[in-house]
Amino acid sequence: MIKVGIIGATGYAGGELVRILLGHREAEIKWYGSRSYIDKKYADVYRNMFELVDDKCMDDNMEKLAELVDVIFTATPQGYLASILTEDILRRTKVIDLSADYRIKDVGIYEKWYQIAHKSPQFIEEAVYGLCEINREKITAETRLIANPGCYTTCSILTAYPLVKEGLIDPGTLIIDAKSGTSGAGRGAKVDNLYCEVNENMKAYGVTTHRHTPEIEEQLGYAAGKALAVTFTPHLAPMNRGILATEYASLTKKADGSYPTKEEVRGAYEKYYKKEKFVRVLEDGVCPETKWVEGSNYVDIGFKIEERTGRIIMMGALDNIVKGAAGQAVQNMNLLFGLREAEGLELVPLFP
Repeated sequence: MIKVGIIGATGYAGGELVRILLGHREAEIKWYGSRSYIDKKYADVYRNMFELVDDKCMDDNMEKLAELVDVIFTATPQGYLASILTEDILRRTKVIDLSADYRIKDVGIYEKWYQIAHKSPQFIEEAVYGLCEINREKITAETRLIANPGCYTTCSILTAYPLVKEGLIDPGTLIIDAKSGTSGAGRGAKVDNLYCEVNENMKAYGVTTHRHTPEIEEQLGYAAGKALAVTFTPHLAPMNRGILATEYASLTKKADGSYPTKEEVRGAYEKYYKKEKFVRVLEDGVCPETKWVEGSNYVDIGFKIEERTGRIIMMGALDNIVKGAAGQAVQNMNLLFGLREAEGLELVPLFP
């Protein structure tokens, strides 16, 4: 059995890690780390775990934890892991970080967008960006540190990646309009997330400044083979879970002045995703909906070509705390330890 420790086990992503790992046949949770609930029974924090988890919450002592487990998941705020990670910890255990501390390779860009100083930039280059569907070959038994992608970024990147990679769209024209459920903001108490603020309301936030923007640009830039800039606008939706990304871009004109056809676009998606367990390319004319991926590790993708303007509308939907966080982290763990990639993750979407 893979011995697992979780730092931040009482946040939404940490709680989802617990739910998924309890059903994992090859993993056993040894440490439920939570600075806010030390010595409190985990099942008293999350009552859905009554008679499923008997352990008490532990502290966040990663030095001690590294001696006890094979892998540590850190579902913690930005800057936390970077402030405590050491070479000694990485020598003794693997770390899968659900924060943004090691996702962006340029430390200057990280510090600009996150407005904090990076405390351990020496580990950035080593960290593998854990978007399995496009980076699987870099995740090996020798990998020590995985930067688990963000929720908006996972949805946004996977939705556009095949068309950027194949040159079917001009990535410089890419506009991403995304909506997320409130769990994406975390479990901490915030006025903006109170019921009366969110219910019966939709609002944009982080306009031109959202911190997932450079992550999207960096990864799609690798696909395009050049640096690029995208316009990304997130919105808060009055629902618990889910992300829906609607993306707009200009199709690339061919030499004869025509645009890629629907069949060519679908062919690009099939080329990259036909064998992917967790990416479902929908049938023609079917648009993704958050309710059909809720509680699962799936990403649903659809598209429509607007021939009148020469543009394409790409759409993606996922559960922000499963494929957008905890599920993807477990997917990365499975790859690290040579397990079947879908182990513990064959979760049928919930409905209603």
